[in-house]
Amino acid sequence: MSERMASRSTGGEGSTGGDMPAESPSGDRAPITQRIKASLTGAADEHRASAAAGTSPKGRRAQKKAPRRARLRLTRIDPWTVMKTSFLLSVAFGVVTFVAVFMVWSVLGAAGVWDSINATVASVVEGDSGTSEFDVTNYLGTGRVLGFTLLVSVIDVILLTAIATLTAFLYNMAAALLGGIEVTLAED
Repeated sequence: MSERMASRSTGGEGSTGGDMPAESPSGDRAPITQRIKASLTGAADEHRASAAAGTSPKGRRAQKKAPRRARLRLTRIDPWTVMKTSFLLSVAFGVVTFVAVFMVWSVLGAAGVWDSINATVASVVEGDSGTSEFDVTNYLGTGRVLGFTLLVSVIDVILLTAIATLTAFLYNMAAALLGGIEVTLAED
């Protein structure tokens, strides 16, 4: 490319690759199509020359070494970190459970499922005699179900946190005896 710049400044061949001078003897420039064609021809020649020399980007990538690989061993898990993480995840799970039960119970109530159950039980128990004092919401009301769900969620938070922390301690003991889990990492 520097040869072209030097020849342009000295008045020799331009970037046209020798097919057409950059300027005609009368001082007019060559038509645009000829200049573009000459420029593309010159670029193609340069590309062929650099590819033959092995300096193209593809050639450089092919010359690189294979991706590095690292073999690592997980020998210890911090129980305190496991406890904090499992506590937060189990609290999130408890909140999701509580909200899901509330939404399902609300949809069932809005759909008239409880009234339908009351009518069915009344027709089975008393027949056609009259009104029934049975109400399914006395046994499976929203307050009772949400209270039970909250109790189960709190117990789940405590148990999941304790089990995850205990698992971290057990893994650390096993890794001390056996060496831990081995992982191989590689670059892209």
